[in-house]
Amino acid sequence: MESISIQNLSFAYPGQPELFKNCNLNIDDSWQLGLLGRNGRGKTTLMKILLGELDYTGKINSRLAFCYFPLAIGDVNQLTAEALVDAVPGQLELWQIERELNLMKVDPALLWQPYGTLSGGEQTKVQLATLFAQTDFFMLLDEPTNHLDQQGRQQVADYLNNKQQGLIVTSHDRDFLDQVVDHTLVIERHDLVLSHGNYSAYFAQKQRRDQEAIASNHHLKAEIKDLARSRQQRLQWAQRAEGEKKHNSHADKGFIGAKAAKMMKKTITTSNRLSKAIDERQGLLKEVETIESLPINMVASHHSTLVNLDRVSLTINERRLFDPISLTVGPHEQVAVIGPNGAGKSSLFRAIAGHFNGQVNGQIDIAHGIKISYVHQQFQHHGSLASFAKDNQLSYETLLTILRKLGMERRTFTVPIEEMSMGQQKKVEIARSLATPSQLYIWDEPLNYLDTYNQDQLIQLIKEMRPPLLFTEHDQHFIQAVASQKVQLFPGK
Repeated sequence: MESISIQNLSFAYPGQPELFKNCNLNIDDSWQLGLLGRNGRGKTTLMKILLGELDYTGKINSRLAFCYFPLAIGDVNQLTAEALVDAVPGQLELWQIERELNLMKVDPALLWQPYGTLSGGEQTKVQLATLFAQTDFFMLLDEPTNHLDQQGRQQVADYLNNKQQGLIVTSHDRDFLDQVVDHTLVIERHDLVLSHGNYSAYFAQKQRRDQEAIASNHHLKAEIKDLARSRQQRLQWAQRAEGEKKHNSHADKGFIGAKAAKMMKKTITTSNRLSKAIDERQGLLKEVETIESLPINMVASHHSTLVNLDRVSLTINERRLFDPISLTVGPHEQVAVIGPNGAGKSSLFRAIAGHFNGQVNGQIDIAHGIKISYVHQQFQHHGSLASFAKDNQLSYETLLTILRKLGMERRTFTVPIEEMSMGQQKKVEIARSLATPSQLYIWDEPLNYLDTYNQDQLIQLIKEMRPPLLFTEHDQHFIQAVASQKVQLFPGK
């Protein structure tokens, strides 16, 4: 049995604060370890350090060979089988990949299609099958759930549960992590916190720690307040004594002066002792990460119905995407549109927004004059945040405020959007939607690339403000938390 031993690990990107500082950790090669942490805390960076792609200080001792998902595919026009074999470090034969695809309940015929023609979910599955066909590697899986629908996530979870190989996996899907991992490693402000169990076990422990920290902080702050009051009283007594010396012209000034000096010395000693006690207690205060509320520029509507669909289906090149559906969105309703990848959810949203290029069957009625705010699943933003705000007719200050509440560092505000991480770019897309004056919100997979903290921010916002929302998402926790109704899309016949 092997292990990964991390000793005094420190790392920072040039010109940026440290991500890791003197971290120590031992990971067993049999663990299926969930790597958690807020966007920008260093999850992918830690994987790259293990892969030997980044320089660091400290020691990492391991005889394990690591393999990373996603694979770097060279030529997407190649047959999938060829592209995969070329991308992996070890020697593989096709029958090994076919075996893993069968175990995942995925058709091996995908191997004989050009890689670029596969959907994002299909590409994820064939890559994972290829990686796990190599049994001598310790797997580093970076966001394998991003392009998977609910059925695909369950397929992958079932597949990984039957694997004996150790792995480290990052994902923002809590249900997926609960099924797959047996240990969790959380990056918390420069430090690595290891715990046994799945995500729910970690979260329960975290809640207990936070509640204990809140109670301890409350007690410490009360003590600090009392100590500060005592210090202030001592200083005021000393000042009154000094005043007696100056204003009492008939008294023995020598006696009063000696008395005042003695009191001042005693006061200074006591004040220093109280200041030290205050500093000690302030040092014991613990940081507790709370969910910061997000603003939303929601405009009230006098319409009782904002969207009404009556037996709507969509057709592209004579192929019907899904069976006819009907739904209604009122002023305070949150409607989840559910269906597998390729069922036509994004196409339906484009049809509602008036941007669908195929044939619309049935009746779509939108309340007259309402403004719609859209979160796109795919987006390409460029340039500075200032020009982005101007192009979208947004308040630059409001945009930055929302981004800061979403956890984006101020130093990132000067980075061109196309150079930001995908998580940061998604926050720009979310912030644009929240800052836009709107009476209806259409969100197409809003959680992609967002950490669980940001997901909880959106859940809290929706529960408190109840914006009229039409959305699609594969994360079951989010759907259960916010949807007032669900509409299922069934593939067209």
